[in-house]
Amino acid sequence: MAKQITRRSFLRSGAAAGAALALAAKPVFAAKHLKPVRVGVVGVGARGTFHVKTLLTIPGVEIRAIGDIIEEHAAQSQDLVEKATGKRPKAYTQGERDFENLCKRDDLDAVLTATPWEWHTPVMLAAMRAGKYGATEVPAAITMDECWELVKTSEQTGMPCMMLENVCYFQNALTILRMVREGAFGDLVHCEAGYQHDVRFTKINDKGELLWRGQHSLVKNGNQYPTHPIGPVAQWMNINRGDRFTYLVSMSTKGGGIRNFAAQKLGPDHPLAKQDYAQGDINTTLIKTANGLTVTLYHDTNTPRPYDLIFRVQGTKGIYMGTLDKLFIEGVSPEHEQWEPFAPYMEKYAHPLWKDLAKEAAANGGHGGGDYITDYEFVKAVRNRTQTPQDVYDAATWSVIVPLSIESVTKGSAPVEFPDYTAGKWKTNPPLPVYGA
Repeated sequence: MAKQITRRSFLRSGAAAGAALALAAKPVFAAKHLKPVRVGVVGVGARGTFHVKTLLTIPGVEIRAIGDIIEEHAAQSQDLVEKATGKRPKAYTQGERDFENLCKRDDLDAVLTATPWEWHTPVMLAAMRAGKYGATEVPAAITMDECWELVKTSEQTGMPCMMLENVCYFQNALTILRMVREGAFGDLVHCEAGYQHDVRFTKINDKGELLWRGQHSLVKNGNQYPTHPIGPVAQWMNINRGDRFTYLVSMSTKGGGIRNFAAQKLGPDHPLAKQDYAQGDINTTLIKTANGLTVTLYHDTNTPRPYDLIFRVQGTKGIYMGTLDKLFIEGVSPEHEQWEPFAPYMEKYAHPLWKDLAKEAAANGGHGGGDYITDYEFVKAVRNRTQTPQDVYDAATWSVIVPLSIESVTKGSAPVEFPDYTAGKWKTNPPLPVYGA
């Protein structure tokens, strides 16, 4: 394991690293002889297995350990790795905390977790305390204490923790980031975004079982999955890098979507069709920033609807509407007050990451290639011993919306303040640059 990186060295080198990234034009993995990045993966159900497959397509990655409480899941991923590389990773399947033994291995550089939400923080803490880079599926934490623990542990150990927020690497999100950086929309004033996705099938299965996501909906009411929409918005708004979220207010509608789903799947007399669920069908959260910007954030996973992240970006010179996939820029759009297609801007403002990795992303990554670029960026940071592009402060700030929104809903939509995980450094931290692979 290479020498640990201190928090001070991260902060000191942040601006220089950003400039170096911005100058990068060629994929760093083009070299014939790469320093291997040795990874352990914890939680290899559907999502974790996908990460295993994606990591195997990134040159130089060696998956040396697999952890899961279900032996069949671990064996499936072992088979995938062995088929691709000829080497079978060791499995850690001896109970819920066997991941701690995986993290203690001295032949790993990084640990990635795709477990259920409540295990994200414990795995990341074990990884960082063992001197490993951490990568976690979203959200990184689900309680206020967990968010603080992630930040403090990363600072104390000098090890990065990256939440793998793949929507930040969607092609439209990266295009908007470049447009914002180049002033195409003027000064941003407001964004609207939401995780609006009918995922009731992940809460109740055909056997009539309430799954782990359903358990959360049973007892909590708020925005329980905020990071997909808020991640790109936070980057566009320079959150923790020139601005910060200061407070939110949150409210939820009444619930009924999960009961209706259970009745359709299992019959109206099934216990899950009669169960009261705490989670309201649609949660709306309003967020204010220190610089006077606002965000409207939605959460809707219980109603039948097409997938939609919304992504309204409103500036002093124009607006983008992701639902329409159109925009209007004053003085640029050909027709006064008329929407125009976004596609030409995707070419004009193509983000360097997409220029460099489009072929690999299309061939190997889900979510339009965003998954490949997300894992690629993590691996690149591990190999180069640099800070991850989404750092632990991002992970905490985006994830803490879960407990803050629940608190606000519980208190009748009372305002709830955001913690400042950067301890004031948001005022001088440089914005995330536009850079290539």
